Amino acid sequence: MTTPPVSSPDSDSFPAARNTPDGIHFTHHSRIPSVHSNDWSRNLVDRLVPYFDASNLNPSLIPTISGATAGLVSGIITCPLDVIKTKLQAQGGWVRAGPHASGGHTASTPVRELRYRGLVGTSRAIWAEEGVRGMYRGLGPLILGYLPTWMVYFTVYETTKKSLDGSVQNAFVTHVIAALAGGASSTICTNPIWVIKTRLMSQASAPSGSSPSAFHYKNTLDAFRKMYRHEGLRSFYSGLAPALLGLTHVGVQFPIYEYLKSKFTGGVALGKQGEDGKTNFGGILLASCLSKICASSATYPHEVLRTRLQTQRILNDATATAAGSSSTTSTQIRYQGVMNSVRTIYREEGWRAFYSGMGTNMVRAVPSSAMTLLTYELVNGFITKFREESIVHYGHDREERERID
Repeated sequence: MTTPPVSSPDSDSFPAARNTPDGIHFTHHSRIPSVHSNDWSRNLVDRLVPYFDASNLNPSLIPTISGATAGLVSGIITCPLDVIKTKLQAQGGWVRAGPHASGGHTASTPVRELRYRGLVGTSRAIWAEEGVRGMYRGLGPLILGYLPTWMVYFTVYETTKKSLDGSVQNAFVTHVIAALAGGASSTICTNPIWVIKTRLMSQASAPSGSSPSAFHYKNTLDAFRKMYRHEGLRSFYSGLAPALLGLTHVGVQFPIYEYLKSKFTGGVALGKQGEDGKTNFGGILLASCLSKICASSATYPHEVLRTRLQTQRILNDATATAAGSSSTTSTQIRYQGVMNSVRTIYREEGWRAFYSGMGTNMVRAVPSSAMTLLTYELVNGFITKFREESIVHYGHDREERERID
C-alpha cells in the first residue's frame, strides 16, 4: 500500500482541489483526514452540510480548533489525578519550624511533614479534608491552561512542519524541531496560568502557618490579584526555566508518537486517517501511550523542579508582617534557580525526591495523552471532512475565490 510522506507541504490544507487544463477539478484521495462512510461523524457531516457552509474555513485553523478541543476534553477528565500529582510534587517544598519529637532539632530547624503518600493515600486525604471539590481544585485554570496550550502547540507544530518540509529531508528531525518550537511557544504563552493552577491545587483547604492568608487563594481571580499584589509580575513566570527545560519532553514524545503511529497504522501522519477512511484507534492508543511513557520517564525530574519553584511563596517584609509571620524563615527564598533547586532538593531529600509523584503522574499523563491525541485526531478529521464536503456541496472554496478575485 502506497502511503504519503509523514510531512507534506499541504498536509494541513484541503488537497482535493487541483489545477487541470479545463480549470479546477475536485477529487477525493487518501491524504484527506476523513472518516469511514458508515462512521457516526460522516453521518453528522451529511446532516450539517446542507445547513452550514464550512468551505470558507481557513485550513490553518483546523489544528488550532482541534488542539483547543483536545485540551478541554483531557483537562476535565484528568483533573483529579492532576491534583494528586501536584500535591505529591509540592509537599517536599513545605517546611515548618519547631522542635521535632524524635530528634535533636532546634526550634529553628526546618522539619518536613509528608501529609500525602501514594496515589490511594493522597486521594483519601484530599477526599476526607475537602471532598469532591478538592479533587477538582484548580479546574478553572487547568482548563484555561490546557485550551491555549494545545491550541498554540498544535498550530505552531503543524506550521513548523510545513515550513521545514522542503529544507529538512529527515522526517524525524523535522518532528523534533517542530515539537520544540511548539513547546516553547505554548510554554511562554501559558506559564502564568500554570503557576496559578499549581498553587491552587497544592494549597491546603484553609490558611495555616505554612500557608498564611496572603497566600491562600479562593479562586483563579483571587490568586491573580494576590500574586500580583504581594509578589509582583515575576511570580507569574516562576518555574519558567525548568518548564523550558521540559521542552525535551515534547521533543521526545511527539517524534516518537509520529514514528510509532506511522508503524502501527501503516504510515498515517498526525491528524490523518488511513486510505480506507478509518481511524485506527488501537494504533493511536498504543502509539500515544508508549511515546508518553518514554518521554515522562526520561524528563520527569524537571516537573518536580518546576512545581517547587512555582509553589514557593516569596514574602517581602511588609507582606510577612501582614500575614502575621515574624520568623525570618518565612521570608527566605528556599529555591533560587534551577541548579540551586537541584542541589537543595538532593541535599535535603535525596534523589528519590526528583521522582516524587511519578507513579501518579504516569496514571494521569498516559490516559491524558491518549485522550488528547485521540480527540485531536478525531476533531481534525471531522472538521477537514466537513470542509471537504462543503466545498463539494457548494462548489467553491476559499482558495478558488481568492484566485478569482
